[in-house]
Amino acid sequence: MGGVSTAPAEITRPESDEEAFAVPEPDVPWITLVHNDPVNLMSYVTYVFQSYFGYSKEKATKLMMDVHHKGRAVVSTGSREEMERDVQAMHGYGLWATLQQDRK
Repeated sequence: MGGVSTAPAEITRPESDEEAFAVPEPDVPWITLVHNDPVNLMSYVTYVFQSYFGYSKEKATKLMMDVHHKGRAVVSTGSREEMERDVQAMHGYGLWATLQQDRK
């Protein structure tokens, strides 16, 4: 995580009435993974986690350090649709993110 990055337009998590009436998801949740990249500054990644997910500075910093040292970190868990939205948001911020079913 190095280099210079400019912050794109702010992205917020949409809330919808449809979520309240959603069909129950299978027992296995989905996860959003953010992967290490050579472009984004560590401070920027921490900012994204705080800004988009609403995480505390401490939690956002821990996740960023996991990305930096372990190569990736699970940043959110939920339904496939929610995780697709989070992955798209991370891409909007210029971060490399993927989703997959949790393997617990």
